Amino acid sequence: MGRLQWMEAMLPLGIIAGMLCIAGNVQYTIHKAAHGRPKHIGNDMWDVAMERRDKKIVDEKLSPATN
Repeated sequence: MGRLQWMEAMLPLGIIAGMLCIAGNVQYTIHKAAHGRPKHIGNDMWDVAMERRDKKIVDEKLSPATN
């Protein structure tokens, strides 16, 4: 009787793991729908500022020069 006690814990652990997976996928889907691309992991204010700077530099290089 005591040898199969671990099997009793499998159902609740499976439910918990499933709910964590569902919660993560819902967050991913909502963020992707709102922003059009997946969320970058570990993006802080510095990374955002560098993305804006890089985009500005690329846009300036690609636009025709109007001197």
